[in-house]
Amino acid sequence: MLNVFQHLLPCATGMTNPKIRPMRPRMQYQSDLLRLLSERGYIHQLTDADGLDKLAATQVVPGYIGFDPTAPSLHVGSLVQIMLLRRLQQTGHKPIVLMGGGTGKIGDPSFKDEARKLATTDTIAANIASIKAIFAQFLTFGDGPADAVMLDNAEWLDALEYIPFLREVGQHFSVNRMLSFDSVKLRLDREQSLSFLEFNYMILQAYDFMELSRRTGCRLQMGGSDQWGNIVNGIELARRMDGTEVYGVTTPLITTADGGKMGKTMAGAIWLNEESLPTFDYWQFWRNTDDRDVGKFLRLFTDLPLDEIARLEALESAEINEAKKVLATEATAMCRGRAAAEAAADTARQTFEEGASGASLPSVAAGADTIGVVDALIALGFAASKGEARRKIAEGAVKVDGEAVRDPAHVFHVTQSLRLSLGKKKIGLITP
Repeated sequence: MLNVFQHLLPCATGMTNPKIRPMRPRMQYQSDLLRLLSERGYIHQLTDADGLDKLAATQVVPGYIGFDPTAPSLHVGSLVQIMLLRRLQQTGHKPIVLMGGGTGKIGDPSFKDEARKLATTDTIAANIASIKAIFAQFLTFGDGPADAVMLDNAEWLDALEYIPFLREVGQHFSVNRMLSFDSVKLRLDREQSLSFLEFNYMILQAYDFMELSRRTGCRLQMGGSDQWGNIVNGIELARRMDGTEVYGVTTPLITTADGGKMGKTMAGAIWLNEESLPTFDYWQFWRNTDDRDVGKFLRLFTDLPLDEIARLEALESAEINEAKKVLATEATAMCRGRAAAEAAADTARQTFEEGASGASLPSVAAGADTIGVVDALIALGFAASKGEARRKIAEGAVKVDGEAVRDPAHVFHVTQSLRLSLGKKKIGLITP
């Protein structure tokens, strides 16, 4: 097993095999898989397009994406990868969800400014347990040929022995090759520290691909564009050690029309788990999509037919808001369930269009029938500190039942539910 490293090193740039030079997507494919990925905008680069296309047109292709458990929930930034696995299954192929119980102990250095804080084994295990539930919303798990499976790379990575690695492999390890990766060069060019621990991540990910090829017949790895070098390493490793042809697909970096990164908001990450973000807030995130992004997000994050998406994105002026509501409801239904999505949509309609108070809004109960406005803002998650709450009040951004609150010392005597708003997009209830 340790000889994996010496096979990997000569191919660290990924350019020894002409078939794995980055290829841009084209419009004509034989397989339902690549046609669907191309039509909906998922493909940035792929390796040996002809080989993968022929394979996917003739047999079930197991494909995987890895997710490192750095928090109890994944966020919207991971959603395009989850949707890739969904598209894989929708076209008759087998999704493999690989949890990074092993690689999560190191952390992917790809294009990060600094090293991640190392999590304990117990924290990683708890995060994996919490994250697992979200995949059941998007994929069908089971024992069938195209049923999804979930694996943990700690099963094989934890068994690697370091001393034999140093004795048998260290002399073959080309640091020069590893330094050629853009993800590493970026950190070094910025004169930011890159630990030896992080430096090993790309080798372990390459080993994951080969191990999955051996264990499950996995023939495809997918990931974001920042994973291209890691994917190429795994392809070369499987070919050199086992003579197996495997393939890679990367997605473009999903940005918003204003140039921002998908899922980055002033309020923080948009978490996929209900425990980390209420369904109404998740629905509202999609409802607030920029007009210019509606079509793209409908293609990427919903199952609506392409002709219906074309109709919706062609709407203009105030009518585009109807398309945003469809996006919000469909995207939320996929992640949180149809009933929860429709309840959130109904709450938004009542709150914003009819002036009523919806039951799905975040709420805080007033202890002893009273609560201060500053404490209410913090309890609802509208402010992170008392200082921030006071600033928002001073700016005139805080209202209760439509009336501005100007005094940060104001205390509510709550006998019936009050509607507290911060700006136009954050609304919650103060209940008795």
